[in-house]
Amino acid sequence: MFVHKSFSPARMFFLTKFHILWLTLWVSFVTILFEVTRWEWLEIPWLPISVIATAVAFYVGFKNNQSYDRVWEARKIWGGIVNSSRSWGSVAKSFVTDEFAVEPIEENELQDIVRRLVHRQIAWTYTLRAQLLVPTAWEHSNQHRYIAEHAQRTIDLYGVGTVDQEQIKKTVNTLLEDRDITYLEDKKNKATHILDLQYQDLRELRKKGLINDFRHMRMEENLSEFYTFQGQCERIKKFPLPRQYGGMSFVFVVIFIFLLPFGMVSEFAKMGDLVMWLAIPASVLVGWVYLVMELVGDYSENPFEGLPHDIPMMSLCRTIEIDLRQILGEENIPTPTEVKNGILM
Repeated sequence: MFVHKSFSPARMFFLTKFHILWLTLWVSFVTILFEVTRWEWLEIPWLPISVIATAVAFYVGFKNNQSYDRVWEARKIWGGIVNSSRSWGSVAKSFVTDEFAVEPIEENELQDIVRRLVHRQIAWTYTLRAQLLVPTAWEHSNQHRYIAEHAQRTIDLYGVGTVDQEQIKKTVNTLLEDRDITYLEDKKNKATHILDLQYQDLRELRKKGLINDFRHMRMEENLSEFYTFQGQCERIKKFPLPRQYGGMSFVFVVIFIFLLPFGMVSEFAKMGDLVMWLAIPASVLVGWVYLVMELVGDYSENPFEGLPHDIPMMSLCRTIEIDLRQILGEENIPTPTEVKNGILM
């Protein structure tokens, strides 16, 4: 997530440099061709081009609205995960007692049970984050050469590449017990099975009388919320913005940019031969604006891609970890995730 109020020129150039290059080459080619040949059939009236420009603007605007909805929904889901995780920590600490115990139990054992329930929840958030970062077929890192290379370079410099993934794995392993780690080894959807382990623990706690029926139901409701949040995240991750919207908008922008210099050159040529050359920067500027509108929507439609445009899952996971560890009264609390290169991951 970008945290600065505006983009720097350097960052804008990094995002669009390849597009600026081919756009400039194409516009220059058409302008030089017109200057050399003076073929009248190269002149396209501005009216049909402006009609296309209006239609493209509406189409790209619709795509951007849908992309923003996906990002905002993802952020609301993770906001719910943060709140429900805090609730889980407080509920586990308050509800798991020996008040209804069938047999006496030591205080240290009670604390170990609470710690296991809370630590497992922290591990679930990190595990869910890792699963959501696995690239899908339609994300940028799996596209053709230039887009994939640019996406990977962006990930390494500004995205999840700035986060130590191995350290996160070690953290998760310290949060889970050995038996849990062994159980999860062959599971494909580990986040789902971590929640299942929580359910199994609640059943055992109810048998031992460490929670009563009401507390059991209340804690199960909390776990059910986590399943709901996970399913909502997976829905966004595994179902792309329909490609007839996500892909065709770029095609329409390219068609408009292809026609743009033919209209610009003819208009500027009416003001003189020297003025005609101003069609090059004017066309590049107009085309660049449309390209940026397209790219904004394109890079916003997948909020779990590991790019700097994503929601800050790492920061939210760390917030949950800090809050829950403090609820347990632990020491050596980790520090909040820091902003790097103007981006919070």
